[in-house]
Amino acid sequence: MKEIHELNLPEEVRYAEDHEWVRSEESKFIVGISDYAQDQLGDIVFVELPEVGAALSKGEAFGTVESVKAVSELYMPVGGTILAINGELEESPELVNSQPYGQGWMIEVQPGEAKEIDVLMDQKAYLEMLKGL
Repeated sequence: MKEIHELNLPEEVRYAEDHEWVRSEESKFIVGISDYAQDQLGDIVFVELPEVGAALSKGEAFGTVESVKAVSELYMPVGGTILAINGELEESPELVNSQPYGQGWMIEVQPGEAKEIDVLMDQKAYLEMLKGL
C-alpha cells in the first residue's frame, strides 16, 4: 500500500469522507473513488453502477466496487440524476486502480443542488483526514 505522500490527490476535485471524489465539468459532476480508496481496496475486479436516469440523494448508495480483498459500497457525494455511467469499467474494472481520476471515473451526475459540492473537502482537508486514519 502507498504511503500518504505517495497518493495522487488532485487539487481540482473535491472529496467526500467515504473517499469518493467529484469534479465539476460545466453543468455536471463527474464522480469516482480516490487514489487512497483504490489503493486500500487492492486489485479491483468488478464495479456495479446505477442505471442512467436514476435520481439519488447525497449519501445514498450508488453502486459497489469489488476487489480481491472486499466488496465496498459507493455513496453519492452529491445528490442528483445519473446522466451516464462509465461502461468501460464493465470490461476493464482495473481502470479504477490505474487511473482513478481519468478513465477510471464512475458516473456523471446532473446535480440537484450544485452548491452541495462546496461542503466537500478540498485536497488539503482530505489529506488531513487521511493522516488521522
